[in-house]
Amino acid sequence: MVSSPRRNLLSRIFTRNFPVVVVESLLIGVVLAFITSQVLVNSHVTTVNGWSTIVGCGEPGNGLVFKAACANKFPAVNVPREALYWTTNKDGAGRVLFDQHDYTLRFPAGGLPSNSAFWSLTMGDAREKFVPNPINRYSVSDRSGLVSNADGSVDIYIQHSAPAGHESNWLPAPSGKFLLWLRVYLPGQPILDGQYKVPPVVKVK
Repeated sequence: MVSSPRRNLLSRIFTRNFPVVVVESLLIGVVLAFITSQVLVNSHVTTVNGWSTIVGCGEPGNGLVFKAACANKFPAVNVPREALYWTTNKDGAGRVLFDQHDYTLRFPAGGLPSNSAFWSLTMGDAREKFVPNPINRYSVSDRSGLVSNADGSVDIYIQHSAPAGHESNWLPAPSGKFLLWLRVYLPGQPILDGQYKVPPVVKVK
């Protein structure tokens, strides 16, 4: 006697247009494969203070799923000893970054990303594209002439309009939602060891 699930399948095949059944099955398979791949990709992502990274991208011998995870987060990557990357589209409280608010990213004294080359913080819109701004600035870095506070900390002002008196440390935000990338080239040992934590983006207004 034919089992119930098999009988139901045979019934669908012979009572409906067979190509339609095949197409439906293929679509279901594609959707399930996509969901599974996203779960596997996200299993490699580490998020701290709202910043997400994947340690080990670019290493020879990485498996297919690991490579897919890296490509999903960071379109171009180097081996860790050459560069490490973080990205976020949320503040430290988990709220989506949006041009209606003003934010700061504060690096405590001695807390800038250690490196033997340079670091940079880059701004993009929700589609990961650069957007023109009044001062043509799309990133800030240790080469931008950032001004430190009296205690040695460094505040980066992330907002749509210029922060009065802090223009040197301003990273202009585009209209709407946006995201940030932090890149560190020739990272120092604390970063390579996983000890370094990028500070959270804080909403101040």
